[in-house]
Amino acid sequence: MRQPIAVLAIATTAIAVASVATGAPQNQRAALQAAVDAPTRTPANKARDTARHPAETLAFFGVEPTHTVVEMYPGGGWYTEILAPYLKDKGQLWVAAPAPNGLKGVQSLIAKDAATYGKVKVAALPASDGMAGVPDGSADVVLTFRNVHNWRFGGADAAQQVFNAAFRMLKPGGTLGVVEHRLPESRDAAAEEKSGYMKTSSVIGFAEKAGFEVVGQSEVNANAKDTADYPGGVWTLAPSLRGGEQYRAIGESDRMTIRFRKPAA
Repeated sequence: MRQPIAVLAIATTAIAVASVATGAPQNQRAALQAAVDAPTRTPANKARDTARHPAETLAFFGVEPTHTVVEMYPGGGWYTEILAPYLKDKGQLWVAAPAPNGLKGVQSLIAKDAATYGKVKVAALPASDGMAGVPDGSADVVLTFRNVHNWRFGGADAAQQVFNAAFRMLKPGGTLGVVEHRLPESRDAAAEEKSGYMKTSSVIGFAEKAGFEVVGQSEVNANAKDTADYPGGVWTLAPSLRGGEQYRAIGESDRMTIRFRKPAA
């Protein structure tokens, strides 16, 4: 059984989940659902909504249509396909990743559909010659989905640098939202270096060292069927299914969903 980090964490989690369920305005919920249902989304991406819970996840992170949002390491643009139409009229979406390879997926979306993605701003993370980074103190929300393990593969210092960068991007009082494959707290932390899973305490440790405070945690992306102990790591499961079809019934990974805050002062 997964052990809680602290009683306080459980209390804040319950409060945060309750506030999402009752506090989001109806028009905001409708706008978010419209973005999830957007016809511009890739059908294969939409098919994974039942495993990735985008509407519930973004509501938990408090993302509003008027926000300036940074999506770090967007990969092929799974969440970009939702965030771009959601923010297009009243907000602003940045994508930030190592240039040039980390930005190719979103740049392909922009090239194919300027009407949907033309307002998306692209930034290097870290900033590089010929491409600036996201301006410090400019974002209301910074988001990252299933990326922390990749940063950890580069070493603890590499992971810390990305959390530090997220802190700099945010306005005081801004939100960092993290979704990551979850390693049980009882496991050897060495598994983080190769399995694709991270301990919740490790992720919180990186965030707190950067200056963030925990607002709450949600179980919206939890999966009790995932034992997180496969020789091939998290890629054993869907969508990669490197372990074979016999793992399809488990579904996608068990994931932590944590909302952090940059202190207002």
